Amino acid sequence: MTRAKLFSGILISICFGLFLSACSNGESESKDTKKEEVRTATDAMGEVTIPANAERILAPNMEDSLLALGITPPAQWAIGTTVHNYLQPQLKDVPTIEWDLPLEQTINAKPDIIIFGSPGSIQNGKYEEYKKIAPTYVFKEEESADWRKQLQVMGEIAGKEKEAKAVLEDYDAKTKEQAAELKTAIGDETAAILWVIGKQYYLFENSRFAANVLYTDLGVTQPEMIKALPKAEAAWNPISLEALSDLDADHIFLASLPNEPGLASLKASSVWKGLPAVKAGKIYEMEDPSNWTSNGPIANNITMDQIVSVITKK
Repeated sequence: MTRAKLFSGILISICFGLFLSACSNGESESKDTKKEEVRTATDAMGEVTIPANAERILAPNMEDSLLALGITPPAQWAIGTTVHNYLQPQLKDVPTIEWDLPLEQTINAKPDIIIFGSPGSIQNGKYEEYKKIAPTYVFKEEESADWRKQLQVMGEIAGKEKEAKAVLEDYDAKTKEQAAELKTAIGDETAAILWVIGKQYYLFENSRFAANVLYTDLGVTQPEMIKALPKAEAAWNPISLEALSDLDADHIFLASLPNEPGLASLKASSVWKGLPAVKAGKIYEMEDPSNWTSNGPIANNITMDQIVSVITKK
């Protein structure tokens, strides 16, 4: 064998060995990547394996948290034609899915992961059926009920912990500024929130939905009637028109769609006309109640802006 042929053979062997090594490394990296594609988390049902980089996150009634993290869901929560109106600027082109997540609609949404707000929100014991469609995460009640915790957990699920932290920091900074502005405008004057839907009236307890923004975040003083209300429970009982005669608030936020039949009855009543806030002209009509009856960074930001705007006449 000539020296040239010998050298050529050695070179081919070296190249082939490098090729095998590269393939081997590629397979190893591929296996490592696959290992990183899922992770184990603990939810209300136990341990669940979830995709680490899920893109199609189906989380009905928790779209506020998703959107705040920059995630658009494959479908949005609905009850018939009712949706979260305040989120429609971001969700107007997103198809709806009925509130009880029918299996066929859930399959059609092609989720990478399905998220429920609590075990009780899973209808008809279909948990195992949902798991066959996609990995299913079920929030613990105390985590989904607190919008801050919900956002943080959602950030962990979606791999957006930094984004969740930034949202909370921005909200807290804004709250501090707006609370100071409101204090300058009204001092210790009191305020209350009344929601009208159909022919029913609902007075917000100090910890329900937008009341968290009004009293806790912005530090507005509660009227005596609100202080005397029992602690907010999941079941929300309406208040009678007659009972509203005790509403001693200096300011009233009236959350109602303009065509609600109870609204006309309320305004025509002597009870309403006799309230201190009505006499003083300090009634603020919020014609889209959807953010007032929701909790989340987007809802709360909108509510905060509306409160400060109407009171300070911005």
